[in-house]
Amino acid sequence: MPLSPFSRAATAATLLLGLAACSPPPLPFARLAGLVTSAELDEISGLAASRVHDDVLWVHNDSGNPARLYAISRRGRLLARYDIRGARNIDWEDLASFSQGRHHYLLLADTGDNGGQRRDFALHVFEEPAVLMDGTLAPVRTIRARWPDGPRDCEAVAVDAAAGQVLLVSKKRMPPELFTLPLNAPPGLVVEARRVGRLSGVPQVGAELRRKDPKLASLFAQVTAADISPDRRTLAVLTYGSVLFYRREEGQGWADAVAHAPETHDIPLIPQAEALGWSAGGAGLYATGESRPAPLFYLVPQQ
Repeated sequence: MPLSPFSRAATAATLLLGLAACSPPPLPFARLAGLVTSAELDEISGLAASRVHDDVLWVHNDSGNPARLYAISRRGRLLARYDIRGARNIDWEDLASFSQGRHHYLLLADTGDNGGQRRDFALHVFEEPAVLMDGTLAPVRTIRARWPDGPRDCEAVAVDAAAGQVLLVSKKRMPPELFTLPLNAPPGLVVEARRVGRLSGVPQVGAELRRKDPKLASLFAQVTAADISPDRRTLAVLTYGSVLFYRREEGQGWADAVAHAPETHDIPLIPQAEALGWSAGGAGLYATGESRPAPLFYLVPQQ
């Protein structure tokens, strides 16, 4: 959801006024890992850790920008850019990394729909390049899908490769809805996302901000990113004000996991926080947002 630089700063500052009333605890560990300063990256809306290259994160910009993926270091330095063949940036909103056998992939979610008008959406899957250098990438496959009962805005997509599932979380509906799609959907078909549950325990903004600025307060709990930990035990969900950790017990599905109260924390000050991804080892997460320069934080939940 693009905003002007002034609006981003104003939104972040004003949302902080509502945090005291909401009052989830701060993260056990959160540090500024780096700063993204490249002029090419001023609307980061998706982030995933590389499964091929140490110290590398993949990011992309929101709608209105070139169809391009970027590799950056964990300190935020731009390393390489890849133009995408065969995929337009209609409204790219999230990115996930996953492995199948010896192959490592990125799934790019073209799922944004601010106006609630898209009849369908696309998930593009790329094999991670073995060498980091400017170039082009083409999807190895594209999953074309639709919602079961009308358009939705969705900015949060995660992959459970072992289960063969893609998870999608709606943005504006409260409580947020959880959907699934088959990761290996047949090519050429438009598959229908299946709603399997709703997210419990999403922190809401305080009463004072709701009274002073209802429109701005409504943004606080909107879901903007999600990712599954490499050990498949935790679904991390980002909103504009919080980060949530839904734990999955052995043998439990994600629908059951999100039906229970999550571990919740305030996020650091990230203007328009819209990008979140577990580190390759799964010890913590990286998070950033749509601004320039964009702070890149490293977050660690409770152990």
